[in-house]
Amino acid sequence: MSGGQGGHDASLYQTDAGRKIIVIAHVLIIAGSDCSGGAGIQADLKTVMALGGYGMSAITALTAQNTKGVRAVHTPPADFLRQQIEACLEDIGADAIKIGMIGSIENAEVIAEVLRANPDIPVVLDPVMVATSGAALGSDEVTQFIKQTLVPLASIITPNIPEAEALLGRGIKSVDAALTAAKDLRDLGAGAVLLKGGHGKGKIVTDILWDGQDSHIFENPRIETRSTHGTGCTLASAIAAGTAQGMGLQKTCERAISYVHQAIRTAPGLGEGHGPLNHGLEKFQPKAISGRVKKMQ
Repeated sequence: MSGGQGGHDASLYQTDAGRKIIVIAHVLIIAGSDCSGGAGIQADLKTVMALGGYGMSAITALTAQNTKGVRAVHTPPADFLRQQIEACLEDIGADAIKIGMIGSIENAEVIAEVLRANPDIPVVLDPVMVATSGAALGSDEVTQFIKQTLVPLASIITPNIPEAEALLGRGIKSVDAALTAAKDLRDLGAGAVLLKGGHGKGKIVTDILWDGQDSHIFENPRIETRSTHGTGCTLASAIAAGTAQGMGLQKTCERAISYVHQAIRTAPGLGEGHGPLNHGLEKFQPKAISGRVKKMQ
């Protein structure tokens, strides 16, 4: 399999017919489907498009869910997942790969093979284990495979606090503990870690980026809302879009966090449970909110 034609910020090239075509960054999303449109593949594709990229999908699982919870999960055969991935990479190619819900250990093994065969494509791994509603989205076997095999193949991982606790086997009760956790998670082999603070407490949401040398603390006011369905999927896909576009790591994470914050703030208020975000932000401006970034050692 091949990464295909690379692309960063939009530029122009000539086809054989002499027509000018805009080249945009390609993101392959390997994740589960959310029939209600708020999370998973659906949220991922909306996010990548909103941020100026071209999204493709390889579906690991089909879920019957809505804002109130997950009703059922169907996992297609792993060989079908492989065929989806190969179809995308062999033709259009990818400038970044985003991995979300994996579904089964067989799927996880296929994904690992793909990543090893394409080491030049940066990987954003969102270690999805539990839905916002609390439904389990993977087995303990998949969790261990993520920790031992997929994390070392990732350019950046984006766990929330419960996911980080599951990967490390300990609680994370403070910002200082989160910074230590981010460092320990990177020691598992990832290129960088963005530890999300949405599950923390207090009026400020603190997200921590650790790249192995410096930590960057992103602070934004907490929005009291039930419109939080798909926030993790959205953030990871926004990071994948920035990565594919060739943005620096800090700038990529800052834009992604700002996008999610604004998408929550302007959420449409749909459903009776955890509602979806406003992915269709028109002409998204990352300076639209007053977040604060601190650099720490």
